[in-house]
Amino acid sequence: MFFPATPESPPMFENKFLDGFSRVPWYVVPIVWVPALAASFSYGLLKLDLGLLPSIGAVLAGLFVWTFSEYWLHRTLFHWEPKTSWGPKMHFFLHGVHHQWIDDPYRLVMPPAAAVVLAAGFYGLFWLALGAWVFPFMTGMIVGYIAYDMTHYYVHHGKVSGLWFKRLRAHHMNHHHNKEERKFGVSSTLWDHVFRTY
Repeated sequence: MFFPATPESPPMFENKFLDGFSRVPWYVVPIVWVPALAASFSYGLLKLDLGLLPSIGAVLAGLFVWTFSEYWLHRTLFHWEPKTSWGPKMHFFLHGVHHQWIDDPYRLVMPPAAAVVLAAGFYGLFWLALGAWVFPFMTGMIVGYIAYDMTHYYVHHGKVSGLWFKRLRAHHMNHHHNKEERKFGVSSTLWDHVFRTY
């Protein structure tokens, strides 16, 4: 999908074609990832005959591990700026753009190409540890990822209601406006409490 620059979504790249693909609307996330999680779960359940209850357990384990991955990636990789000539630009493209233009509705979810590379890395890593159980486990990771990206969009652009989401919004906006070195959880504040970055 190609989305041209607008005042609310300024250009990141001089090349207009490349720049158009730097914008991703929120609804791309479920369009891409719901079929992926259904395929992953079905493959483990139907083709590998892993069993329903153990598969659900593996999904829940994957979801829990996602909450940590979300926190740790945001705290380390997304806020890492190497002390090199290319460090500031790398950081800007990876995550700084979101901090600079926090109201840009097209730069709140991860572009599918980057998310697929990250997912492939997770599949490979957890295949080594879990073997065939990687399929229901990664289903849980993908559910967590979808929840993360949808929550991120919602706390920035939704008419937030409900105590849970109001707290998440306050937590995340505090990260943006007051405490960039703290409050890294987006869909959950669990690991901020565990690591005392709350």
